[in-house]
Amino acid sequence: MNVPGAATDGESGVSRPRETVSPSVLVVGAGAAGARAAIELVEQGVDPEDVLVIGKRGHGDAHTTWARGGVNGALGTHDPEDDWTVHAADTLNEGHLVNDAAKVETVTRRMPELLRELDEWGMAFSRTDDGDIDQRYFGAQSFRRTAFAGDHTGESMLDTLVERAQELSIPYRENVFVSRLLTDDGRVRGALGTDLDTGEFVAFDADVVVLAAGGYTSLYRRHSSRDDENTGDGPALAYLAGARLMDLEFVQFHPTGMVGDRYGAEWDGRLVTEAVRGEGGRLYNADGERFMERYSPDQMELDARDVVARAIDEEIGAGRGTENGGVYLDISHRDRSFIAERLPRMYERFADLGVDLATDPVEVAPTAHYGMGGVVTDETGETAIDGLYAIGETMAGVHGANRLGGNSLAETLAFGKVAGRDIATRLDEFRDTADSSAGFTTRADSHFADLAALTDSDGSHRPESLLDDVREVLWETAGIRRDDAALAAGLARLDDIREQATDLAVGGPTSRSFEFALDLGFALVAAEGILRGARKRTESRGAHTRSDHPETDPEWRRNIVAERDAVGAMRLTTTDPPRPSDAVQAALDAGYELDYHQLE
Repeated sequence: MNVPGAATDGESGVSRPRETVSPSVLVVGAGAAGARAAIELVEQGVDPEDVLVIGKRGHGDAHTTWARGGVNGALGTHDPEDDWTVHAADTLNEGHLVNDAAKVETVTRRMPELLRELDEWGMAFSRTDDGDIDQRYFGAQSFRRTAFAGDHTGESMLDTLVERAQELSIPYRENVFVSRLLTDDGRVRGALGTDLDTGEFVAFDADVVVLAAGGYTSLYRRHSSRDDENTGDGPALAYLAGARLMDLEFVQFHPTGMVGDRYGAEWDGRLVTEAVRGEGGRLYNADGERFMERYSPDQMELDARDVVARAIDEEIGAGRGTENGGVYLDISHRDRSFIAERLPRMYERFADLGVDLATDPVEVAPTAHYGMGGVVTDETGETAIDGLYAIGETMAGVHGANRLGGNSLAETLAFGKVAGRDIATRLDEFRDTADSSAGFTTRADSHFADLAALTDSDGSHRPESLLDDVREVLWETAGIRRDDAALAAGLARLDDIREQATDLAVGGPTSRSFEFALDLGFALVAAEGILRGARKRTESRGAHTRSDHPETDPEWRRNIVAERDAVGAMRLTTTDPPRPSDAVQAALDAGYELDYHQLE
């Protein structure tokens, strides 16, 4: 249902176009998690016309396409002794045992079936000589369980999901930026946003909202995302609506982001997929030493991402880095045909930049890549707000203190399916409790008036510049290595940015500065959560390293939860993570571990 209307700026009295759309289920985010949730809804009998998927960018242009190396599932293609319990144990070990073990089991149990389902839907998986879905080694995994499509797995996966959604006639709307969730009496009532093409405000009067809007790692100066993605939209929307956040301090720095003058500024921090190391790539410092022998002689380059990233950081800090502040990643010992077949996108990308992967090393350095924290949910993805779900990188719990490579795409599929099925089962219940009162319109008008005032603002500070300031603050004070003094200074600097953000210069509702202004609001929430959580966690665990608290403290096997207090301030508490089942505990006790040297 589309109802034209107008939103009025209370200060100027200017009326702006407004549209109201009334889906039963609104999915915010059009990557793999959102697409899989929508598919499950329809496959469980929900009318496609009752579902709407919206994205900030063009259809099919979601961050999922940047996930290249693979997606995990214990198929046992090469290693039949692998199973879901070992996958779960690897995930918990990599997360340093602060994961939500039940959520881990939800993912690892389902992934073999979900990979086969993608195969049936036509995903172009790489194959063994026998025609099975091929699987490769990824860091810190005991067996070869990372299924892949060359080095463009995320792109191929999203193409497959979009095609399946289109077969099911699932409606999609692109270039819409959601800036507020509406709640009342402990349940979600819908969402409000702006059509970025027209500048028209849009009210989504929905019974259920699914947040699948990504994470928050582009809030670092060097990161593997596009600047307008992963700015904390999903977690901040949920938090501002009254949901709780957890573990934002756990930020994964991928060991191998592009660095160096020869690549150009636009490629700084962009990912060199872990598949390069999974296929045998080696790391060398500027002195030609294969330095992982010092840090992890057994697992070498395929140790956990946090271990490899800290090792690279250590080498650079000790003066053994390149002139561009990196180290070298080299796979030239592999045949050219092997590289071109197994790593086609990497091979082509570097060829375009004048680098031959078959003969030359590439310069890499750690880059902010993934936020393990996010929104607190139950076992189905529902938050403490009735009818509000959070899945994919927006959700907390699966990855703990550090994420296994290949588990991000797995999480999107598993919880997309789980959340979609739960919503389909309960949709009549959500509809029965929906509020059709005029309160929705009143609150929508209030927010749209605020947006209208923002689009007309002619202040002193450019939002994109303040966003860059946030990135610099986090990079300098909450990066790979942290301490109390730096984190305190980061919070003080963030307060200064927040004050400046009250006086923005914005160029209208269809301008990039308007988008950046909305991004900035979300970024300030996520950045505060990172800094406060990192300061409270007085230990080193996984991706969180405190130089003033270098040891892992068993008493800190806890999660840090952030919520708004009565006056709107961020309040932190801690909670114990759920423990694993007996089957997974048995796999943990068995002590499975990758022997890297079988690759040599």
